[in-house]
Amino acid sequence: MMPRTLPRVYLVTAPEAGEDLPARVTAAVAGLPPRAVAVQLRAKEEAGRRLLALARALRAATAKEGQLLVVNDRLDVAMLAEADGVHLPSRGIPPTAARQLLGAGMLVGVSCHSAAEVRRAREGGADLATFGPVFATPSKLRFGPPLGLDRLREAARLGLPLLGLGGVDVANAAAVVEAGASGVAAIRAWLSADDPAGAVRALLAATGTQAGPGGSNTRR
Repeated sequence: MMPRTLPRVYLVTAPEAGEDLPARVTAAVAGLPPRAVAVQLRAKEEAGRRLLALARALRAATAKEGQLLVVNDRLDVAMLAEADGVHLPSRGIPPTAARQLLGAGMLVGVSCHSAAEVRRAREGGADLATFGPVFATPSKLRFGPPLGLDRLREAARLGLPLLGLGGVDVANAAAVVEAGASGVAAIRAWLSADDPAGAVRALLAATGTQAGPGGSNTRR
C-alpha cells in the first residue's frame, strides 16, 4: 500500500456554524494543495438523517477541492457519505474495531489527551490522533488546565502522527509543530474568522505547508 498523505490542518466543525456550514467549508478549502486539509464533521446533537445530509454536503465541498472529510464517531454516516475516514472519541469504538469495519482504505483518527491514550491509538492501528487541549480554550475549561507543549512533545515521541488541538491559532501553530506535531487542529480559528479561506491558509503556512497558488502539501 502506498503511504498515506495525512492532513496538516484539521478543521473541526461546531454547531454554531448552523446552516452556513457547507458554504463556509467550501470557502475555507478553495484552492488549497490536495489533501492538505481534513474537515472533521463533529455534530453530536444532529439526528441521523440530518447528519447524513450534512455529511454528503460536506463530502461534495471537500471532494471538489481534493480535500478530506472525516466524520466524528459515526462510522455508518462516514460510510454512507463516502467520507475519507472517521474520528473516534477517546472513549469511543476502539480503532481496531473501526478498522475491521472500514477496511484499510479509510483514515482512522482518535482523540487523545495523554501519552497513554496516544500509545493505545497507535497500537490499535490508528492513522493519526488529535492531542489536547494544548492551550487554554473556553470549551475545555471544565476539564482542567491545558496539557501544554511539553506533554505534546512527550506524546509525539511515540511515533503516531499528532495534530495539536485546543486553543490553536495562527500565532501558536508553529510552536505546536516545533513540539513534534505533524499538524494542527482548530475550531474557532477558522469557524469564527471573517475570512475562513485566509485563516486556513495562514494555519497551513504556520505548519510549513505551501498554501499559495501552485503550492503542494509539503513542508518548506
